[in-house]
Amino acid sequence: MDWDWTRIVVDHVALAVSDAAASIRFYKTVLEPLGIPAIWEREGGAQFANLVVKHADTAGGPTHIAFVAASRDEVDAFHRAGVDAGYRDNGRPGVRERYSSKEGGRYYAAFLLDPDGNNIEAVRREFD
Repeated sequence: MDWDWTRIVVDHVALAVSDAAASIRFYKTVLEPLGIPAIWEREGGAQFANLVVKHADTAGGPTHIAFVAASRDEVDAFHRAGVDAGYRDNGRPGVRERYSSKEGGRYYAAFLLDPDGNNIEAVRREFD
């Protein structure tokens, strides 16, 4: 099956977090290198493009969210920003052969854990 990877299929993801301020700091830090700003922010949460983080008494998860990166350099910068800020590494930047395919492209990604242990990824799909 051919798939158009430019097609947007998710309007937004809402992520329940235990500490809104800590999560907002995390997402500001790691999404800035990807050019994804906070659209709005208040005491109980924030929205970063298609991602909403909001305080909840019980955090959901663990959840996996993958953000699109425009280049390998952006993936690297995402990971570096998170690690340099003291967030937990969950997979250094590199090609993930198990996720790569002719149809889905070469899968270059990096992974971090947010304050609630959610797996947050930046990915660049490369097509030859």
